[in-house]
Amino acid sequence: MILKKLAVLNYKNIAQAELEFSDKINCFIGQNGEGKTNLLDAVYFLSFCKSATNSIDSQNIRHDEEFFMVQGSYEREDGEVEDIYCGLKRRQKKQFKRNKKEYKRLAEHIGLIPLVMVSPSDSELISGGSEERRRFMDMVISQYDREYLESLVRYNKALMQRNVLLKQEEEPDEELMALWEEMMAQEGELIFAKRTAYIEEFIPIFQDIYSRISMGREKVGLSYVSHCQRGPLLDVIRRDRAKDRVMGYSLHGVHKDDLEMTLGGFLIKREGSQGQNKTFLIALKLAQFDFLKRTGSRTTPLLLLDDIFDKLDADRVEQIVHLVAGDNFGQIFITDTNRDHLDSILAKMNHGYKLFRVQGGEVSL
Repeated sequence: MILKKLAVLNYKNIAQAELEFSDKINCFIGQNGEGKTNLLDAVYFLSFCKSATNSIDSQNIRHDEEFFMVQGSYEREDGEVEDIYCGLKRRQKKQFKRNKKEYKRLAEHIGLIPLVMVSPSDSELISGGSEERRRFMDMVISQYDREYLESLVRYNKALMQRNVLLKQEEEPDEELMALWEEMMAQEGELIFAKRTAYIEEFIPIFQDIYSRISMGREKVGLSYVSHCQRGPLLDVIRRDRAKDRVMGYSLHGVHKDDLEMTLGGFLIKREGSQGQNKTFLIALKLAQFDFLKRTGSRTTPLLLLDDIFDKLDADRVEQIVHLVAGDNFGQIFITDTNRDHLDSILAKMNHGYKLFRVQGGEVSL
Protein backbone atom coordinates (compact mmCIF):
# COMPACT_ATOMS: atom_id res chain seq x y z
CA MET A 1 0.00 0.00 0.00
CA ILE A 2 1.30 3.43 -0.98
CA LEU A 3 0.00 6.75 0.36
CA LYS A 4 0.10 9.00 -2.71
CA LYS A 5 -1.56 12.15 -1.31
CA LEU A 6 -2.48 13.47 2.12
CA ALA A 7 -4.76 16.42 2.90
CA VAL A 8 -4.94 17.75 6.46
CA LEU A 9 -7.13 20.52 7.83
CA ASN A 10 -7.12 21.75 11.46
CA TYR A 11 -5.49 18.57 12.80
CA LYS A 12 -3.56 19.39 16.00
CA ASN A 13 -1.23 22.28 15.03
CA ILE A 14 -1.51 21.66 11.28
CA ALA A 15 -3.84 24.35 9.93
CA GLN A 16 -3.71 23.11 6.35
CA ALA A 17 -1.44 20.84 4.33
CA GLU A 18 -1.76 19.11 0.97
CA LEU A 19 1.16 16.80 0.31
CA GLU A 20 2.20 14.40 -2.45
CA PHE A 21 4.59 11.67 -1.35
CA SER A 22 7.41 9.58 -2.76
CA ASP A 23 6.57 5.90 -3.10
CA LYS A 24 9.62 5.04 -0.99
CA ILE A 25 11.12 7.59 1.44
CA ASN A 26 9.51 10.70 2.91
CA CYS A 27 11.44 12.72 5.49
CA PHE A 28 10.19 15.48 7.75
CA ILE A 29 12.87 17.72 9.26
CA GLY A 30 12.26 20.35 11.93
CA GLN A 31 12.75 21.23 15.58
CA ASN A 32 10.72 19.66 18.38
CA GLY A 33 7.15 20.89 18.69
CA GLU A 34 6.84 22.14 15.11
CA GLY A 35 4.37 19.47 13.92
CA LYS A 36 6.42 16.61 12.43
CA THR A 37 4.87 13.98 14.69
CA ASN A 38 1.39 15.43 14.10
CA LEU A 39 1.75 14.72 10.38
CA LEU A 40 2.67 11.10 11.10
CA ASP A 41 -0.25 10.93 13.52
CA ALA A 42 -2.63 12.04 10.77
CA VAL A 43 -1.38 9.14 8.64
CA TYR A 44 -1.80 6.81 11.64
CA PHE A 45 -5.39 8.06 12.13
CA LEU A 46 -6.31 6.96 8.61
CA SER A 47 -5.22 3.40 9.40
CA PHE A 48 -6.61 2.96 12.91
CA CYS A 49 -9.51 5.47 13.09
CA LYS A 50 -7.83 7.13 16.05
CA SER A 51 -4.75 9.09 17.09
CA ALA A 52 -1.64 7.31 18.32
CA THR A 53 -1.14 9.94 21.03
CA ASN A 54 -4.59 11.15 22.11
CA SER A 55 -7.60 8.83 22.25
CA ILE A 56 -10.05 11.73 22.80
CA ASP A 57 -10.88 12.61 19.20
CA SER A 58 -12.12 16.15 19.86
CA GLN A 59 -8.81 17.10 21.47
CA ASN A 60 -7.10 16.56 18.12
CA ILE A 61 -9.01 19.50 16.61
CA ARG A 62 -6.79 22.56 16.23
CA HIS A 63 -7.28 25.19 18.94
CA ASP A 64 -10.14 27.62 18.29
CA GLU A 65 -11.42 25.58 15.33
CA GLU A 66 -14.68 23.61 15.10
CA PHE A 67 -13.58 20.57 13.08
CA PHE A 68 -10.72 18.62 11.59
CA MET A 69 -10.40 16.67 8.36
CA VAL A 70 -7.80 14.13 7.25
CA GLN A 71 -7.95 12.53 3.81
CA GLY A 72 -5.60 10.11 2.09
CA SER A 73 -5.40 8.72 -1.43
CA TYR A 74 -3.73 5.28 -1.50
CA GLU A 75 -2.62 2.97 -4.28
CA ARG A 76 -2.88 -0.76 -3.73
CA GLU A 77 -0.41 -3.32 -5.09
CA ASP A 78 -2.88 -4.12 -7.88
CA GLY A 79 -3.09 -0.45 -8.88
CA GLU A 80 -6.54 0.14 -7.41
CA VAL A 81 -7.07 3.47 -5.63
CA GLU A 82 -8.44 3.73 -2.07
CA ASP A 83 -9.67 7.12 -0.89
CA ILE A 84 -10.01 7.32 2.90
CA TYR A 85 -11.69 10.26 4.60
CA CYS A 86 -12.10 11.18 8.26
CA GLY A 87 -13.89 14.25 9.52
CA LEU A 88 -14.90 15.33 13.01
CA LYS A 89 -16.94 18.33 14.22
CA ARG A 90 -17.01 19.24 17.89
CA ARG A 91 -19.82 17.52 19.81
CA GLN A 92 -20.58 15.27 16.83
CA LYS A 93 -19.71 11.72 15.84
CA LYS A 94 -16.69 11.34 13.57
CA GLN A 95 -17.24 10.29 9.98
CA PHE A 96 -15.03 7.65 8.40
CA LYS A 97 -15.45 6.87 4.70
CA ARG A 98 -13.85 4.51 2.20
CA ASN A 99 -14.28 5.64 -1.39
CA LYS A 100 -17.05 8.06 -0.28
CA LYS A 101 -19.01 5.28 1.47
CA GLU A 102 -19.31 5.61 5.25
CA TYR A 103 -18.49 2.61 7.42
CA LYS A 104 -21.27 1.14 9.56
CA ARG A 105 -18.65 0.01 12.08
CA LEU A 106 -15.11 1.38 12.35
CA ALA A 107 -13.83 -2.14 13.08
CA GLU A 108 -14.50 -2.95 9.39
CA HIS A 109 -11.68 -0.57 8.42
CA ILE A 110 -8.94 -2.01 10.66
CA GLY A 111 -6.42 -3.97 8.59
CA LEU A 112 -7.22 -2.34 5.24
CA ILE A 113 -4.15 -0.09 5.49
CA PRO A 114 -1.62 -1.94 7.66
CA LEU A 115 0.81 0.38 9.41
CA VAL A 116 3.65 0.17 11.91
CA MET A 117 4.79 3.23 13.86
CA VAL A 118 7.98 3.48 15.90
CA SER A 119 8.05 6.46 18.28
CA PRO A 120 9.50 7.61 21.63
CA SER A 121 6.20 6.69 23.34
CA ASP A 122 7.02 3.03 22.68
CA SER A 123 9.20 3.16 25.81
CA GLU A 124 5.97 2.43 27.72
CA LEU A 125 6.12 -1.09 26.31
CA ILE A 126 9.08 -1.71 28.60
CA SER A 127 8.50 0.66 31.51
CA GLY A 128 4.69 0.69 31.57
CA GLY A 129 2.12 -1.77 32.86
CA SER A 130 0.91 -4.96 31.22
CA GLU A 131 -1.88 -3.06 29.44
CA GLU A 132 0.71 -1.54 27.08
CA ARG A 133 2.09 -4.96 26.12
CA ARG A 134 -1.39 -6.42 25.59
CA ARG A 135 -2.17 -3.46 23.35
CA PHE A 136 0.94 -4.26 21.33
CA MET A 137 -0.26 -7.83 20.74
CA ASP A 138 -3.81 -6.69 20.00
CA MET A 139 -2.64 -4.03 17.55
CA VAL A 140 -0.77 -6.60 15.47
CA ILE A 141 -3.25 -9.49 15.51
CA SER A 142 -6.28 -7.26 14.89
CA GLN A 143 -4.75 -6.03 11.64
CA TYR A 144 -4.74 -9.49 10.06
CA ASP A 145 -7.40 -11.44 12.01
CA ARG A 146 -10.95 -10.03 12.02
CA GLU A 147 -12.21 -12.90 14.20
CA TYR A 148 -9.71 -11.92 16.90
CA LEU A 149 -10.84 -8.29 16.91
CA GLU A 150 -14.51 -9.28 17.18
CA SER A 151 -13.73 -11.75 19.96
CA LEU A 152 -11.81 -9.05 21.82
CA VAL A 153 -14.83 -6.72 21.60
CA ARG A 154 -17.15 -9.43 22.97
CA TYR A 155 -14.73 -10.33 25.77
CA ASN A 156 -14.41 -6.71 26.88
CA LYS A 157 -18.19 -6.33 26.88
CA ALA A 158 -18.59 -9.42 29.09
CA LEU A 159 -15.79 -8.21 31.39
CA MET A 160 -17.43 -4.81 31.78
CA GLN A 161 -20.82 -6.38 32.59
CA ARG A 162 -19.31 -8.78 35.12
CA ASN A 163 -17.52 -5.90 36.81
CA VAL A 164 -20.84 -4.00 37.06
CA LEU A 165 -22.33 -7.00 38.90
CA LEU A 166 -19.29 -7.30 41.17
CA LYS A 167 -19.66 -3.68 42.28
CA GLN A 168 -23.30 -4.09 43.34
CA GLU A 169 -23.99 -3.89 47.06
CA GLU A 170 -26.59 -6.66 46.91
CA GLU A 171 -25.66 -10.20 45.90
CA PRO A 172 -25.58 -10.33 42.08
CA ASP A 173 -27.95 -12.47 40.05
CA GLU A 174 -26.32 -15.92 39.77
CA GLU A 175 -27.61 -16.71 36.26
CA LEU A 176 -26.52 -13.34 34.90
CA MET A 177 -23.09 -13.66 36.52
CA ALA A 178 -22.68 -17.15 35.05
CA LEU A 179 -23.68 -15.89 31.59
CA TRP A 180 -20.99 -13.18 31.54
CA GLU A 181 -18.36 -15.54 32.98
CA GLU A 182 -19.09 -18.12 30.30
CA MET A 183 -18.75 -15.47 27.59
CA MET A 184 -15.46 -14.27 29.10
CA ALA A 185 -14.16 -17.83 29.18
CA GLN A 186 -15.27 -18.69 25.64
CA GLU A 187 -13.86 -15.55 24.05
CA GLY A 188 -10.83 -15.52 26.36
CA GLU A 189 -9.77 -19.02 25.33
CA LEU A 190 -9.90 -17.99 21.66
CA ILE A 191 -7.92 -14.81 22.37
CA PHE A 192 -5.35 -16.82 24.32
CA ALA A 193 -4.92 -19.36 21.49
CA LYS A 194 -4.40 -16.65 18.89
CA ARG A 195 -1.99 -14.67 21.08
CA THR A 196 -0.01 -17.86 21.77
CA ALA A 197 0.26 -18.73 18.08
CA TYR A 198 1.28 -15.18 17.22
CA ILE A 199 4.02 -14.94 19.87
CA GLU A 200 5.49 -18.33 18.93
CA GLU A 201 5.85 -17.22 15.31
CA PHE A 202 6.90 -13.68 16.22
CA ILE A 203 9.78 -14.48 18.62
CA PRO A 204 12.36 -15.79 16.09
CA ILE A 205 11.67 -12.87 13.74
CA PHE A 206 12.18 -10.39 16.59
CA GLN A 207 15.35 -12.10 17.85
CA ASP A 208 16.87 -12.13 14.37
CA ILE A 209 16.24 -8.40 13.85
CA TYR A 210 17.57 -7.50 17.31
CA SER A 211 20.71 -9.56 16.67
CA ARG A 212 21.30 -7.78 13.37
CA ILE A 213 20.93 -4.30 14.90
CA SER A 214 23.12 -5.13 17.92
CA MET A 215 25.54 -7.13 15.74
CA GLY A 216 25.04 -10.18 17.96
CA ARG A 217 26.17 -8.49 21.16
CA GLU A 218 23.11 -9.41 23.25
CA LYS A 219 20.39 -12.07 23.47
CA VAL A 220 16.76 -11.08 23.96
CA GLY A 221 13.55 -12.96 24.61
CA LEU A 222 9.78 -12.72 24.92
CA SER A 223 7.54 -14.86 27.11
CA TYR A 224 3.74 -14.80 27.05
CA VAL A 225 2.09 -15.08 30.49
CA SER A 226 -1.65 -15.76 30.88
CA HIS A 227 -4.16 -17.01 33.45
CA CYS A 228 -5.26 -19.46 30.74
CA GLN A 229 -2.05 -21.37 31.45
CA ARG A 230 -3.47 -22.33 34.88
CA GLY A 231 -6.29 -24.46 33.45
CA PRO A 232 -9.75 -23.93 31.90
CA LEU A 233 -10.39 -20.19 32.02
CA LEU A 234 -13.96 -20.58 33.31
CA ASP A 235 -12.64 -22.44 36.37
CA VAL A 236 -9.94 -19.80 36.92
CA ILE A 237 -12.46 -16.94 36.72
CA ARG A 238 -15.01 -18.58 39.05
CA ARG A 239 -12.44 -19.79 41.59
CA ASP A 240 -11.90 -16.33 43.08
CA ARG A 241 -15.34 -14.81 42.61
CA ALA A 242 -15.56 -14.01 46.35
CA LYS A 243 -12.27 -12.10 46.20
CA ASP A 244 -13.45 -10.31 43.05
CA ARG A 245 -16.58 -9.20 44.95
CA VAL A 246 -14.41 -7.67 47.66
CA MET A 247 -12.23 -5.87 45.11
CA GLY A 248 -15.12 -4.85 42.88
CA TYR A 249 -13.52 -6.02 39.63
CA SER A 250 -12.32 -9.17 37.83
CA LEU A 251 -8.86 -10.28 38.93
CA HIS A 252 -8.48 -13.10 36.40
CA GLY A 253 -8.79 -13.38 32.65
CA VAL A 254 -6.95 -12.51 29.44
CA HIS A 255 -7.32 -8.82 30.33
CA LYS A 256 -4.44 -9.51 32.75
CA ASP A 257 -2.13 -11.20 30.22
CA ASP A 258 1.43 -9.96 29.95
CA LEU A 259 4.47 -10.24 27.73
CA GLU A 260 7.73 -10.61 29.64
CA MET A 261 10.63 -8.93 27.85
CA THR A 262 14.14 -10.13 28.68
CA LEU A 263 17.74 -9.18 27.94
CA GLY A 264 20.32 -11.84 28.72
CA GLY A 265 17.67 -13.82 30.61
CA PHE A 266 16.68 -10.92 32.91
CA LEU A 267 13.79 -8.47 32.65
CA ILE A 268 14.96 -5.67 30.36
CA LYS A 269 13.17 -2.98 32.43
CA ARG A 270 15.71 -3.72 35.19
CA GLU A 271 18.79 -4.52 33.13
CA GLY A 272 18.71 -2.56 29.87
CA SER A 273 20.64 0.61 29.08
CA GLN A 274 18.89 3.39 27.15
CA GLY A 275 20.49 2.18 23.93
CA GLN A 276 19.55 -1.46 24.58
CA ASN A 277 15.97 -0.51 25.42
CA LYS A 278 15.72 1.57 22.25
CA THR A 279 17.17 -1.30 20.19
CA PHE A 280 14.68 -3.71 21.78
CA LEU A 281 11.72 -1.49 20.91
CA ILE A 282 12.84 -0.83 17.34
CA ALA A 283 13.42 -4.56 16.80
CA LEU A 284 9.92 -5.27 18.16
CA LYS A 285 8.34 -2.84 15.72
CA LEU A 286 10.39 -3.92 12.70
CA ALA A 287 9.48 -7.53 13.49
CA GLN A 288 5.85 -6.41 13.71
CA PHE A 289 6.25 -4.96 10.21
CA ASP A 290 7.76 -8.18 8.86
CA PHE A 291 5.00 -10.25 10.47
CA LEU A 292 2.19 -8.09 9.09
CA LYS A 293 3.68 -8.15 5.62
CA ARG A 294 3.49 -11.95 5.55
CA THR A 295 0.01 -12.33 7.05
CA GLY A 296 -3.55 -11.14 6.50
CA SER A 297 -3.99 -9.10 3.33
CA ARG A 298 -0.32 -9.57 2.42
CA THR A 299 -0.13 -5.85 1.77
CA THR A 300 3.17 -4.15 2.56
CA PRO A 301 2.49 -1.95 5.62
CA LEU A 302 3.42 1.70 5.84
CA LEU A 303 6.38 2.29 8.18
CA LEU A 304 6.45 5.45 10.33
CA LEU A 305 9.74 6.21 12.12
CA ASP A 306 9.34 9.11 14.55
CA ASP A 307 12.62 10.42 15.99
CA ILE A 308 14.04 6.93 16.51
CA PHE A 309 17.81 7.54 16.37
CA ASP A 310 18.28 9.40 19.66
CA LYS A 311 20.20 7.42 22.36
CA LEU A 312 21.65 4.99 19.79
CA ASP A 313 25.35 4.63 18.98
CA ALA A 314 26.58 5.06 15.42
CA ASP A 315 26.87 1.31 14.80
CA ARG A 316 23.25 0.64 15.68
CA VAL A 317 22.02 3.59 13.64
CA GLU A 318 23.96 2.22 10.66
CA GLN A 319 22.43 -1.24 11.05
CA ILE A 320 18.89 0.17 11.27
CA VAL A 321 19.50 2.30 8.18
CA HIS A 322 20.81 -0.78 6.36
CA LEU A 323 17.67 -2.73 7.34
CA VAL A 324 15.05 -0.17 6.33
CA ALA A 325 16.92 0.72 3.11
CA GLY A 326 16.40 -2.86 1.90
CA ASP A 327 13.74 -4.01 -0.53
CA ASN A 328 11.77 -5.71 2.27
CA PHE A 329 10.31 -2.35 3.26
CA GLY A 330 7.85 -0.32 1.24
CA GLN A 331 6.90 3.31 1.83
CA ILE A 332 8.60 4.91 4.82
CA PHE A 333 7.94 8.17 6.68
CA ILE A 334 10.75 9.49 8.89
CA THR A 335 10.98 12.46 11.25
CA ASP A 336 14.15 13.82 12.81
CA THR A 337 15.64 17.05 14.14
CA ASN A 338 19.09 15.96 12.95
CA ARG A 339 19.71 16.42 9.22
CA ASP A 340 22.80 14.18 9.46
CA HIS A 341 20.64 11.15 10.31
CA LEU A 342 18.41 11.74 7.32
CA ASP A 343 21.35 12.33 4.99
CA SER A 344 22.85 9.03 6.20
CA ILE A 345 19.66 7.20 5.28
CA LEU A 346 19.18 8.91 1.93
CA ALA A 347 22.80 8.25 0.91
CA LYS A 348 22.14 4.51 1.16
CA MET A 349 18.91 4.59 -0.81
CA ASN A 350 18.64 3.70 -4.47
CA HIS A 351 15.04 4.92 -4.47
CA GLY A 352 13.36 8.27 -4.86
CA TYR A 353 12.66 10.39 -1.82
CA LYS A 354 11.10 13.64 -0.69
CA LEU A 355 12.27 15.85 2.15
CA PHE A 356 9.80 18.21 3.82
CA ARG A 357 10.52 21.00 6.27
CA VAL A 358 8.05 21.53 9.11
CA GLN A 359 7.89 24.79 11.03
CA GLY A 360 5.01 26.11 13.15
CA GLY A 361 2.62 23.56 11.67
CA GLU A 362 3.43 24.59 8.10
CA VAL A 363 4.99 22.11 5.67
CA SER A 364 7.22 22.99 2.73
CA LEU A 365 9.52 21.13 0.33
